[in-house]
Amino acid sequence: QVQLVESGGGLVQPGGSLRLSCAASGNIYSIPTMGWYRQAPGKERELVARITTTGSPNYADFVKGRFTISRDNAKNTVYLQMNSLKPEDTAVYYCNAEVVVFGPAYGAYEIWGQGTQVTVSS
Repeated sequence: QVQLVESGGGLVQPGGSLRLSCAASGNIYSIPTMGWYRQAPGKERELVARITTTGSPNYADFVKGRFTISRDNAKNTVYLQMNSLKPEDTAVYYCNAEVVVFGPAYGAYEIWGQGTQVTVSS
């Protein structure tokens, strides 16, 4: 089966930086899209950024110019570099991927990571 494992969350002061990583593993044939969502307490989960296999990124307006998404296709890993963090960026950040698996379960699946907490506070 396929799983996503995230790392890199934590506590940071306003204006600081963090880098999130998410590695996919399992019976992977391809990963057309990888991305990050976030969910703050009492709010719905929202898209932060996503990136295709060819490296074409898409950002939510509230992170443009501050966050950068990238991926290493050889490692099936996506990264989110977060700079100039604000208290309103505080949330659980979830990795998301559209994964095509091979084998008896061949097909495309949407996979979620377990989430990593990002807290921006002084």
